[in-house]
Amino acid sequence: MRSRNRARRIRLRHSTGGRIKKGTAEQPGLRVRVESERLPRTYGIPCKGSVQVEHPTVLVISDDVEFSRSITARWQTERNAPTFTILSGDLWPRSVDSFEVAIVGPLRRELLSVILEPLHSTLQPLFCVCQDGGTVQLVRERWPRISVLRRDENWLDVLILAASEAVRRAAAEARARAAEQTCSTLECHAMLGRYMLEMRHGLNNALTSLLGNSDLLLIEPGSLSAQARAQIETIRNMTLRIHEVLQRFSSLEKEMNVVAQQVERDSGKCRVAAAAAGD
Repeated sequence: MRSRNRARRIRLRHSTGGRIKKGTAEQPGLRVRVESERLPRTYGIPCKGSVQVEHPTVLVISDDVEFSRSITARWQTERNAPTFTILSGDLWPRSVDSFEVAIVGPLRRELLSVILEPLHSTLQPLFCVCQDGGTVQLVRERWPRISVLRRDENWLDVLILAASEAVRRAAAEARARAAEQTCSTLECHAMLGRYMLEMRHGLNNALTSLLGNSDLLLIEPGSLSAQARAQIETIRNMTLRIHEVLQRFSSLEKEMNVVAQQVERDSGKCRVAAAAAGD
């Protein structure tokens, strides 16, 4: 089996007439193939009832082929590279999946508001790279939430640094939402478990009454018909089964208490060791 750290081709998606191509980005006169390290498909450890965080996606929109290519090529030098969705201004807003960060590059003036207006209404971080001061002023006045960069000497390094931080923040927020949902699910399960433990004594009393009365009826062989005896035996057997389930709850409670005590002792030892190391 190939190593998970072996370099592989990332999924670079480019929309062409409503279609998404994987592995290559094709435009007239351009064919880009990007290599990157294999990355995990989710952040964190997925568990039942949790929301899995997919591999982050960066949306790049520009009419300048070199602009998109320079961003993808520069980002591959970083440790963690995202998935890219590359669009030209004419293809907006077709074939756009969900994304964590959007980067808008050089566009025709008439397409600027068409693209930035819907992006500005989203909650995702947005970056706009402008070539002239007039465009910078226009974007800052009409869409104040967008981070604007001038395409000067160091624009690419600054953009990758800021966008990388935005991607990491989006991943952290997604992990936090997944943890909150998991915590909510576990709280519901814990509430149900506490209720069942609290009702255990009452259920045991009711089961004791059922078992006692069924045994009294069964010790008189001639007082009941065969069908009635069979029904009473069924009731008695099911009562015993329920009793076994409740006994299992009691065992689980004891095991959980032992684990909690062990965790508390281990935590105390770690605190003492940390205090000793600090001294």
